[in-house]
Order: sequence, then C-alpha cells, then structure tokens
Amino acid sequence: MNALKLSGVFLCFAASLNFSSLLRAQTPEWIWHDNRGAAPADGEVRFFRRTSIVEGRLTKAVLTAAGDDHVRIFLNGKQVLENDDWQKADAVDVTVEIKPGENVIAARGQNDASFAGFIAKLDLSLKGGNKGTVVTDTSWVSSDREAPGWEKPGFIAAGWTPARSFGKLGAQPWGDVMAGAIVKGAGASKQATPAESLATLPGFRIELLRSAQPGEGSWVSMAVDNKGRLILSPQGKEPMLRVTLKDGKLEQLEPLDVPVTGAMGLRYAFDSLYVNGRGPQGYHLYRLRDTDGNGHFGPPELLCKWNHGHGGDGEHGAHGIVLGPDKKLYIVCGNFVDVPDDLSPNSPHRNYADDIVLPRMEDGHGFGAGKKPPGGFVACMDPDGRNVELFAAGFRNTYDIDFSPDGELFGFDSDMEWDWGTPWYRPIRINHIVSAGDYGFREGTAKWPNWYPDSLPTTLDIGIGSPTGVKFGTGAKYPAKYQQAFYVMDWSYGRIIAVHLKSKGATYAGAFENFVAPKSLREAGPKATLNVTDLEFGKDGAMYFLTGGRGTQSGLYRVTYVGKEPTDIQMEAPTIWPAVKTRRLLEAFHGRQDSNAVEFAWPHLSSPDRWIRYAARIAIESQPVSQWKERALNETNPDGALTALLALARLGDKETQRDLLKALGRFPLDNLTEEQKLAKLRVIEVSFARQGRPEPDLAKLAVEKLDRQYPAKTWPLNRELSQLLICLEAPDVVAKTLDLLAKAQTQEEQIHYIISLRDLKSGWTMDQRKTYFSWFNRDRSQDKHWQALVQWFNDVGRGYSDGASFPKFMANIRKAAAAALSDAERAELASVIKGAPVTPRPPLVQRQFVKEWKMEDLLPELDRVSKGRSFEKGKQAFNDAQCIACHRFGNEGGSVGPELGAASSKYTRRDILESIIEPSKVVSEQYQNTTLFLKDGEDVTGRIIDEDRGKVVVVTDPLKQAQREINKSDIKERQPSKLSPMPEGLVSILTKEEILDLLAYMESGGKANAAAFAGGN
Repeated sequence: MNALKLSGVFLCFAASLNFSSLLRAQTPEWIWHDNRGAAPADGEVRFFRRTSIVEGRLTKAVLTAAGDDHVRIFLNGKQVLENDDWQKADAVDVTVEIKPGENVIAARGQNDASFAGFIAKLDLSLKGGNKGTVVTDTSWVSSDREAPGWEKPGFIAAGWTPARSFGKLGAQPWGDVMAGAIVKGAGASKQATPAESLATLPGFRIELLRSAQPGEGSWVSMAVDNKGRLILSPQGKEPMLRVTLKDGKLEQLEPLDVPVTGAMGLRYAFDSLYVNGRGPQGYHLYRLRDTDGNGHFGPPELLCKWNHGHGGDGEHGAHGIVLGPDKKLYIVCGNFVDVPDDLSPNSPHRNYADDIVLPRMEDGHGFGAGKKPPGGFVACMDPDGRNVELFAAGFRNTYDIDFSPDGELFGFDSDMEWDWGTPWYRPIRINHIVSAGDYGFREGTAKWPNWYPDSLPTTLDIGIGSPTGVKFGTGAKYPAKYQQAFYVMDWSYGRIIAVHLKSKGATYAGAFENFVAPKSLREAGPKATLNVTDLEFGKDGAMYFLTGGRGTQSGLYRVTYVGKEPTDIQMEAPTIWPAVKTRRLLEAFHGRQDSNAVEFAWPHLSSPDRWIRYAARIAIESQPVSQWKERALNETNPDGALTALLALARLGDKETQRDLLKALGRFPLDNLTEEQKLAKLRVIEVSFARQGRPEPDLAKLAVEKLDRQYPAKTWPLNRELSQLLICLEAPDVVAKTLDLLAKAQTQEEQIHYIISLRDLKSGWTMDQRKTYFSWFNRDRSQDKHWQALVQWFNDVGRGYSDGASFPKFMANIRKAAAAALSDAERAELASVIKGAPVTPRPPLVQRQFVKEWKMEDLLPELDRVSKGRSFEKGKQAFNDAQCIACHRFGNEGGSVGPELGAASSKYTRRDILESIIEPSKVVSEQYQNTTLFLKDGEDVTGRIIDEDRGKVVVVTDPLKQAQREINKSDIKERQPSKLSPMPEGLVSILTKEEILDLLAYMESGGKANAAAFAGGN
C-alpha cells in the first residue's frame, strides 16, 4: 500500500458455494496470495477466483470492492468494476450480470508498494426477501500466474492455493473503506440513447444493439477484423472488446487480453490489428498479430513513435489509420503531435511555415500556444512502419480519414470553437487530402483563408461541431446514392452526416444532409445525447456506429436500409477524369528529384485548375532551385508566372527577392482577375515573411503600387492589402483602414482591421488613436456576423454566441495596442484606453451552506428536471454557484471553463450532474492544467499560455489572470494535472430544488420557453 499511489486488484472466486450457505451475515476480509510466507513484492500481480451458485429469482446484486493498490473484478468473464483507491471502495449494480446457477467472480490484483490486498463483497437479494452475501475470505483460491480463461466459467484452477487473510473489514491500516460507497448506476440506468429518439432518412432503420456496462468503458474507435467481428476501444484504461455478430445481432462480446488501451485509431489489415494506443512504450503506433490463429493476439510490436518518443495521446493526438490503394498505411494526427523524427527525405510535404507578415497572437487561453506548423498531418508508411513520409498537413484536429472508391483521400477537420466571432475562425470542413497538400491551419490568429494559393481550399464547409469518425459507404447494402456517400460524424451535436461528392476538375464539390441525428436537434430545451465517435460498415452491408468519449455512456448501433429502392446494385468502376489523371502524374514527382519533372510540370503551372497548378508547383519545388529559377523570373503567362514566383518566394534566398519583386511588376494589379490579384499579393506576403522586409527602394515602390489599390471593392483584397501596407508602414494606411473599420458590415471584418493595426507605432494622429480605442467601448449588441456563421448555429438548433477566447482576444489586442503608444500618448488616452465600466455581473449573494451533495442524493431526482422547473431560479443558481464566473453561456459569462450553451447536446443529464459534483472525474485536455515540478522543490500548477525555447508562461489563477514566467532550465518535470480547475462543492449552497432548476436552465440553452419551465414558478 502506498498512500500516494493507487493500486488495482483483479479477483477471481473459485470455491463453490450455493446460495443457501450465504444467508448468514458475513464480513469481508482483506486477502492476498500467500506467497509462501514472503511479503508482497512491489509491482506484483496476483489472481483470485470463487464460484457461487445462485438459486431462485434474483432481484438485486451489488458488488463492492477496494484494492491495495489496484483491483479489477470480473463476473462470468466480464469486467464489472475497477478500483484504484484502497481508501475508498467502489460499488456497482451487477444485477444483469448474475445468472441462475453457477457464477464465477474473478479478480486481478496489483500491488504498487508495501501492503497488498483487496476486499470485496457481493450483496444478493432474491424475490421473497431472502438476502445473502459473498465475501472475500480464505475460501478463495489464488495464483501468481495468469492462465488463459482464468476469469471465466469452466476454468480448472489446478495448482491454485487458498488465499491468505490479513484481517476483516475495518482492520488497520485500511479502516472501513466500504462506508459510503456509491453504487454506480443507481437512480439511472446504464443505457445508451434509445434508437426511438433518433431520426434518419426515409427507408432507413436504426437499432441499438448494446449499451456499454460498467467496466466496458466509453468507446471511441472501431475496426472490422478479417472475420467480420467488430473491435471496439474505450478511451480509458479498460480493455478493447471484440464483438461477434450474427444476423445483425450481438452474439458475443469479449475483452481482448492485450496490453494496449485507449486507442483512438484502429485498422485491421495484413492479418494484423494496427493500433494508435497506450501500450508498453507509451502512446504510439503498435501492431498486434494472432500468429497461431487461436483468436489471441501476441505481444504488441512498436512500429512508430509519436512526439519524439513522448507519446501521441490525447484528443489532439495520433488518431485514425486507413489502408491506401498503394497498400501503405495512412495515419492522421492532430495538432499536438510533432512530425516523426525519421521522416523519409522523399516526403511530399515540406517547406512549411506560418508565412504571415504581421505577428500572430496566440489563443487567449494558451491552447496550442507556441505550436508551430505544420499543424495536424497525415503520414504514410509501409505496413511494418518503415519509410515514413509526411503526406499532407495544415489540419487542426482531423480524427479520421478514408479513401473513396476512386482512390482519393478525404478527412473531416475540426474548428477552434473558441474563435467564434473572429475573422480567423474556420468551420468544421470536408477536405480532399492530396499529396503535399497544405490546408492552412495555423495556431492562434495565423490561420489562412481559403484563397491562399499555397494552400488548398475546403471541399465543403459543414459548420460548427466536433468531427470524429468517417467512412465511405462502399459495399453498403444501401441505395446507390448512399453507397457512394461519405459519412462523417459530429460528436458535439450527435450528427452522422452524409456528404455527396461530385467530380469538379482535379478535385470535388459536395453537398450534405443529416443521415442520423437526434429528433430534438433543433428543438428548444434538452437534447437527446448522441456522442457519435466512430463507424464501420459490416460484412452484412449495415452501418455500425459507436457513441461515447469523455466518460459518456456508450452504445453500439446498427443502421440498415428497409425501403423499396434496390440495394444489390453492381457499382461501376470509378471514372478517373483527365484532370485527376494529370494531377496524379504531377504528384509522382513530389518529394523526388527527377530530370523530367520541370519540363513536364511547367505548362501545368498555367492551368485554369487551381489543384493542378498546386500539384505542378510542388513538383517544381521538389527540384533544385537552380534548375528553374530563371524560368520563373521570365515566365509571361500570368497564372504560370504567379505560381512559379510563389515557389521562388518559398525557396529563394534574400538575394533572390529583388529579382522576384521586379518580375511581379510585369503583372500590374489592374490587369489581373481577382484570383490573380490575390495570388500576386500572396507572393509578396510570402516573400516578406521568408526573405524579410525589402530594401528601402523596393519597399517605397511597393507602397506606391499597393496604396493605389487600397481600399479595394472586396473583403479578401482589403484583408491582404491592409496587412501588407501596415507591414510596410504606409503613410495613409491608418486613415484608410479606420475608414474601412467604420464601413465594415460584420464584427469579423471589423476585428481584422483592429488586430492588424495593433502594433503599428507610426502614422497616427491623436484623433485616430481615440477612434481606434473607442471601438473597444462600443455597444456590440447590434453587431452583425457573416451570414454563413449564423446559419451554422441555426443548423444545430442554437443561437449564435462568441467563442470562449473572444473576450481574451479583445483584451489582448487592446493591451498590445496600448503597449505600442508612447508614454505621453498613453497618458492622454488613459480614459479611452480604460474604456467604459464593464457591466457588472449580478452580485454574489452570501448564502449559507446547505449540504455537501453526493451523486446518490440527486440521481433519483433527475427525472424531475424535465417539468415544473423555474427558469429564473435556475439562472440565479447559475450565478450563485459561480458557474457564470468561468463558463460562457450565450454571450455572457467567463471563459475559463467549457462553453455551456450546447451542454445538453453533448452530455446526458447524469453527465452534467457528475461534472458538477465530481469535476475531476473527467477533465478535457482543452481545460487541463499542467503541474511543473521545479528543481528547487516547488510545484506550480496552471494553464500554459505561452512557451518558447527559454521560458514557459503559466496562468496560475484564471479568474484573477495571475501569471508566472518560469525559465525552462528551472523545470525538472511536467505532468498533466489530474485535478480539474473547477473546485468541488460549488453547489453546496444550493437546495435540491435549486440544483434541479440549475440543470433545467443549463439544458435549456438559456431559453425561457423550454418545456421544463412550463408550469414552473
């Protein structure tokens, strides 16, 4: 036993008792393997069994256990309980797991240090009032070796010996660890969202096949093996599960005995299971093989290390795995994974940078602070993990990818929801992922717009949400349209979206519709929670999908077509259009020097198809600059020249800049189309970003030519011109930009001009300074937004709200602008810089302590949240419990914690209550603090908001914005904090009725007309 560490024990009951022998009161005992009299060793693992016979009709069964240090308990081969805290037992309702007749209880125990043991009891109730208890004592048998099937019925425990008792419940040093144990599942069934509450398209049917039970975890990824079985992975430490199906029903569910858990990417290929998961060497890519065909995988083989060996775990880590038509593995990683160390020199994607001319501002909460390009990426490799190439990048956090029937790769990328209301917000999007593609994600304010020619645009914007699994319908027993669809999942709003793609030159265009969604998606009030995480198509042609994630209730569902349209259609071989063939020929030169590349690719730099021009440029960039520099400087076709000069801006040195800018002069902006104008401005930006500010004569000439175009008639042109002229400190740029600010129709455009001007020190009058700072003090209630943004909110049944980082961005922009002033200017502008008084939140009412609420106090009352509640009392409780201080709700509240406007679409009522009562049980990495262990013995915990080679900046008190700068050389170690920034006990000042009103208020999304408030007071 180690009070600072947690332990686990797996018990296996093997002595046989019938129920009649259990009717007397019994006290459980702390037991462990005898070890032939020797003391338990640090880290040792022991196994235990007992068999009990239950006769009669069971009405209730509750299992309670604690392990010193760890215990996992199985009933009839299925894990039902895990305890890692010897000081506090866990309890679980296992009524559905007990069967008439013989039942096997099995457990595995692990000791960390010092004392070892576990204690358990199984309380049984029969119809008629009879009760009994199975307890841990010396009638159990144990072993120091793990044998196949040791936890299952039918196992013969030959050689197992009686367990040794170390004292009854209450004995020291443990005490009464079972006092107050909460029975999980009490007051709320462990059932996934019913299929009846979900909507799908006409002719389709949804079935719920199984709800995850205690010990089975919260499911986040899935694969289909060579026998058509489903393999499911929980997000936590629970074992992976293998599901055998028969006639569309679940025939068997069995845990896999493999030392890899928490997988966020699974793929069965080459008679192997590839796993991005937490294994013996950390969270990396592993391969599991069943070499003898007995259904059991051998030891995991490490194929690829993520993050320089530190591991690629987390929700922004290493994710989906797919097999390409070239028989390579393609793996997508989120923006918190660095590119692998052993990249092939032939990688298609290289030469990436922020490529912006004005300094980027990091996210106000520090999420992703300090992270450099390329962002999220797709890597490809041989089946044995060799020859790793960086295929494409510039994503935020694509969770999954898949190949279309014609061999093209697609993904579904996430947004940064904290950016809502800013010009750098990018919606969740479908991306056609091609060789060397850069899709423009950069951290903070540096994100690229769709029109940059050194990136590739989105195929289809979906809106707001949280992308998870994706899959093409290839092979589905669906009508033709839906066999060809690309299915993508939105975790936040419970949508499976069918994307219908159509060829468009060398790429695709698309439209989408909701394929599966809660019926309540657009209704006021609580939503049916459908946290969709992954999907596959089975060998029966049906869609199987999972729900789960972040500890939420999981379910396995099946979607079949029962309509009248034919489904046994022989799909024609996909047509590879000429533009696609051309693009692929160009892609063959990516990352590889070839003497034929320049001649072949050069004409395609002038292609009217942007995707072909992009592929041709990468083919050119893969060759030595000396082979094509002069040709780029002398090209006469506008499209070809601008594309070639973009390549030269990316790869040429400072000495090249003068020639490059002069070459651009052959293409006056007045003679170009808007697309060409944007391309020319982008070449200038990239040159300035990579080659530096031009020499004075060139800078003066650039100002003269660009200033004549500013302001332009369109938002994209004004965006680029403003940035370049501010970078060049053009004399009239302040006046022209403030004029555009006054005329801007949307909040997003206004913010662009405000943030672009923030660091500019010259060219201001005092009146212009006052105009600038007065913008921060205006009434924003009537601000308009981009029409598409508002529609995206409407699509998921909620009103618009600014993102969680919006207030921080505004404060940081104002602060930066003030820092650019002289002391005299700062003094004269003090009152306008400070701004109007912030509208105070309702005052906190000093309230008396009511009760330290526990889950068991409130779970039986949850059904009462649905009707007769008070909107006003719920809103007041939201304030009194200080929720509003940290959480955005609509356009009010703080931004320290998660935005709660859509909480009911992401989490069940029980989940929301559990987050309030037990805030540290599940902590999203977006809000997780980091503990820095310093060399002088001090520990510093907070959120890292900035980091460079020499220092780390940590917010230690988000409400007071207390920051601390720490030298990296002073840090010994860093670890994610297991404690939520949200303290426990915030609702201890509320009555039970007020807590129910609070839950109703949160579920309503702030809508007073929600059904829960009908008849309330």
